[in-house]
Amino acid sequence: MEELAQQAGITVRTLRFYRERKLIPPPRREGRIAWYDEDHLARLRTIAALLERGHTLNGIAELAEAFDHGRDVGELLGLGAPTEETPVRLSPEELADVFAGQATSENLAASLDLGYLATDGTDIVHISRRLLDTSAALVREGIPLTDILAAARRVREHADALAELFTDLVLTEDRTPQDLQRLRPLAKSVVEAELSMALDRRLQKRP
Repeated sequence: MEELAQQAGITVRTLRFYRERKLIPPPRREGRIAWYDEDHLARLRTIAALLERGHTLNGIAELAEAFDHGRDVGELLGLGAPTEETPVRLSPEELADVFAGQATSENLAASLDLGYLATDGTDIVHISRRLLDTSAALVREGIPLTDILAAARRVREHADALAELFTDLVLTEDRTPQDLQRLRPLAKSVVEAELSMALDRRLQKRP
C-alpha cells in the first residue's frame, strides 16, 4: 500500500479513504499480503485527473461503480463487432470531458445496456466513432445525455425493424447473405432519403 501511494503521489491515508469509498478495487490477497498492480495505479491516476477537472468524489465513485459492473470489451465484441463502425478507446477522464459532466452512473448504465460502452482494463471502448461524435455534438447543443440515450433506445427499435424488413426483402430463395451484405448500401440510402424527407415534412408543419 505504501509503494502504491508513493507512485500515485498520494498519502496512505488518502489511499485507505479511496478504498473505503470503493473508488479502487480491492487488492489481490495471498495470505496476509495484499498485492496492488498497474490497474490500481491507473485508477488512482484517473481519479487525480478527474479531480483536477472539477469532478467530485461522489461523481467519480458513481463512474467507478458503473464500469466495475459493466461488460468488458471481449463480451461486447463477442456480440458481433460492427462491420462499418470504428470503435473508440478513451480514458474515464476523456469520456467525462466528452459529455461535459453528464457521464453519470445512470447514463453510463444506460450506455452499457445499449452496448455502446465496454471496459478494457482501465480504458473504455465506445463501439462507434459516429455515435460518440453525434451524441457529444447533441450534448454541446444543450440536449441532456439522458434524453439522447432514451431516444437512442427508440431508434434501436426502429432500426431493428428496418433491418428485418430489408433482410426479408433481399433474402429470397435465390439470394444469399453475401447478397445482403453487397446490397446494404442501398438500404442505407433508402433510410437516409426517407428520414430527410420526413424531417422536411416535420419542418413544414412547424408554425
